[in-house]
Amino acid sequence: MRTAEAKAIEARKVSKRVAAPEGMLQLLDGVDLQVAAGESLAVVGPSGAGKSTLLGLLAGLDLPSEGQVWLDGHDLATLDEDGRAGLRAGRVGFVFQSFQLLSNLTARENVMLPLELAGSDAAGDRADEVLARVGLAQRGAHYPHQLSGGEQQRVALARAFAPGPRILFADEPTGNLDQRTGATVGDLLFDLNREFGTTLVLVTHDHALAARCARTLALDEGRVVE
Repeated sequence: MRTAEAKAIEARKVSKRVAAPEGMLQLLDGVDLQVAAGESLAVVGPSGAGKSTLLGLLAGLDLPSEGQVWLDGHDLATLDEDGRAGLRAGRVGFVFQSFQLLSNLTARENVMLPLELAGSDAAGDRADEVLARVGLAQRGAHYPHQLSGGEQQRVALARAFAPGPRILFADEPTGNLDQRTGATVGDLLFDLNREFGTTLVLVTHDHALAARCARTLALDEGRVVE
């Protein structure tokens, strides 16, 4: 059992700069944070504040220009791209604003994919189980274009939670949904998060969704403001 003191994520003095036509652009500037195992953290702030950039660095999808990031106890700077991908496999899940479902796969096959990549012998059964949990037991054979936006995001949630990840990163998970559908998906996200005991880092503009997290980190112009 994970203890409350265990750190799922830690960032120290993390900065990110990228080249732009007008010169170097500072996306993040000296961000510090810690997220305990099982905790939920909302990252909020205006557009361009660096929220999605921070999420990518915490997940090891990119490396900081300065500073250090530890994911599930591993210093990401010591791993190459394949090593970081291997670290994420099976222990990190993602939910994106744009759903990111593979259009040529059915809902069931989309959910099975991370399980099969992890070598599961029961990917189909697990996919059926989690699709039923998100209320889509009868939609497994449908392709993404045959599903509504809310249904696609529920498939994305099923895919993220199916492998039983330790950590879930969600980037504007309700951003492409109407208010009512977004509220339903938000309820499901937090219900699943409680059931799985997952550490959740949530980037959102939705203040109601952010308020459901245990803690909030506000960014503005790449810096922590509260």
